[in-house]
Amino acid sequence: MIAEKRSFPFTKMHGIGNDFVLIDFVKNPPLNLSLPALAREMCDRKFGVGADGIILIEKGNSAPFSMKMFNPDGSEAEMCGNGIRCLARLVKDRAYTELDKFPVETKAGILEVEVLDGKQVRVNMGKARTLRKEIPMHGPPDEAALSFELVAAAQKFDASAVSMGNPHCVIFVEDVEKVPLDVWGPAIEYHELFPQRTNVQFTQVLSNKELKVKTWERGAGATLACGTGACAAGVASFLRGLSERSTLVHLPGGDLTIEYIENGTVYMTGPAEYVFEGEWDK
Repeated sequence: MIAEKRSFPFTKMHGIGNDFVLIDFVKNPPLNLSLPALAREMCDRKFGVGADGIILIEKGNSAPFSMKMFNPDGSEAEMCGNGIRCLARLVKDRAYTELDKFPVETKAGILEVEVLDGKQVRVNMGKARTLRKEIPMHGPPDEAALSFELVAAAQKFDASAVSMGNPHCVIFVEDVEKVPLDVWGPAIEYHELFPQRTNVQFTQVLSNKELKVKTWERGAGATLACGTGACAAGVASFLRGLSERSTLVHLPGGDLTIEYIENGTVYMTGPAEYVFEGEWDK
């Protein structure tokens, strides 16, 4: 429940259809709120604003700004690739910084964002992690989880696991349009291999430069896009010899450019757009 009933402004934004309620606490102290309850209420698409998550923007301890993200089920996410692009554009448009490139503190570490011309934002997503202990995932802790068989929903899947600060299971399929997302997605999200559950990216390799991905997000379900998931798909496809280091990833809501450079760092570039402004009073 919300401990203190007070109104506050919010901004609805989206990154290629992955939509968020952004709450700006940069200049004002955070309200006394139960954030999991607030996320469940605001993200509800019938009785709330409707979103794939809420994002709180505050002054950081180790960076000028910090980002906290809560899923529609109230669980807190380590990071959100589409969400951090929205945060970057809002911070820049409100003139909280004169810099085009600046760091943001997240639960996945400090990430650098760069606001480009127009709506585009490029994010240094940090280094991809592929060891089971880093994802996290059960099994030999120092073993890379780049190719393994996963059984769920009475199916055998060709899988890879990658952490981009949050866990991802990349499932390679011949045709993503034939994936029963509502069946396979939750079965893999809650699979016993993943102690903290996992995001799931069903990935079709179109060419060595293009991927097509459909996403089942941990705590949110089917979404139009997932930035960290697109990164995970790009990393997994390269490490398995299926694509080049730079890929254009097609998601239901739009496209992201993913670059996996030689030192293991991943860059993501894509749009961030406004939907509307509002006032929450409940």
